[in-house]
Amino acid sequence: MSASLKAHARAGLARIDAAGRRRRRRVIDGPHGSDLAADGTAYVNFCNNDYLGLATDPRLAAAMGDAARRVGTGSAASQMVTGHNSEHAGLEADLADWLGREAALVFSTGYAANLGAITALVGKADHVVADARNHASLIDGARLSGAAKHIYAHADVEDAAACLGGLDQARGNRLLVTDSVFSMDGDTAPLTGLADLADTHDAWLMVDDAHGLGLFGPQGAGRVAEADLGADRVPVLTGTLGKSVGAAGAFVAGDAEVIELILQKARSLIFSTAMPPAVAAAARCGLSLARAGDDRRAHVHGLIARFRARLAAAEVPLAASDSPIQPVIVGDERAALALSDALARHGYLVGAIRPPTVAPGTSRLRVTLTAAHSAAQVDGLCDALIQAWQAQPRADTGRCAS
Repeated sequence: MSASLKAHARAGLARIDAAGRRRRRRVIDGPHGSDLAADGTAYVNFCNNDYLGLATDPRLAAAMGDAARRVGTGSAASQMVTGHNSEHAGLEADLADWLGREAALVFSTGYAANLGAITALVGKADHVVADARNHASLIDGARLSGAAKHIYAHADVEDAAACLGGLDQARGNRLLVTDSVFSMDGDTAPLTGLADLADTHDAWLMVDDAHGLGLFGPQGAGRVAEADLGADRVPVLTGTLGKSVGAAGAFVAGDAEVIELILQKARSLIFSTAMPPAVAAAARCGLSLARAGDDRRAHVHGLIARFRARLAAAEVPLAASDSPIQPVIVGDERAALALSDALARHGYLVGAIRPPTVAPGTSRLRVTLTAAHSAAQVDGLCDALIQAWQAQPRADTGRCAS
């Protein structure tokens, strides 16, 4: 049996290699910030999601260290047994206050939060209506729920309306699901239009604001807050604590009874060891800094404008995005890898995103800008990227900047 499994693995890896899609992990030595050492080489890091530069902030490390000395390094049990610490409870209260919701529920990962929320709220008799480019955790949550799935064209309110309209006479509940900022494109969902649709068709709107939190809205409360959509319009709000907040974990926020139902039914929470309390303490510190981080937000948005202006002037094609996620559309998978390698030789770490993460023919460099980057670092990246772009063989490389 072992030999047959090895042969199966060998054949599978050969297919991945033939398609140019094998992914390799880098070993990071030291902090995971804007400057890092990967596999023994120093780089300026333009491919993490630490948008406010808090992951290496000494205040978060101090909060985590203090909590670890007080309560230890692990929670030792599920939240439903003895794993729910006062640090978790404090973090949930802080999140609810920040987001203007009655309650919040902390999960160990964003994947677990989205799976847990969807599978707790809908089942085989129900319907999930979802954006075609939703994050994998939202896609898998819909699949695992057993609900009927209805996919609408990306960010297309009219197509979403057609999907929901076709269900007006159907039995069961309807959950309308979208990211706020899409992780591979950097664009933003039409949240107000989707909220209006949900109201019209008696659906529940669930928004994953993972890439909007910390960057948009009052006190960085996200794209949902920026659109002034309360729990009556967006009853299920999810997000992560490992991006702008600089720690780890995730949450679901909403009305108290909705959160209680998710707590009672979410298998990804019930059957998982709780997040270490020390991590929750770090997240509480990061959340406080994010709320007060208007200067950091202004700096990030200034870098976004700078980056887009430089690349537009050089006719390097970008996706339409006002977020820190700035995809450079390449098209061919190997060409994207070659550009990523060229940037690495100049000391810049930028990931090449290929299928199945994105559709075939839309491979890209996913540049992410953070408050920890300087204008000089962004200018250096632009110089290296423009040089590498102009040196590559001419081909149809996708849509133009906008």
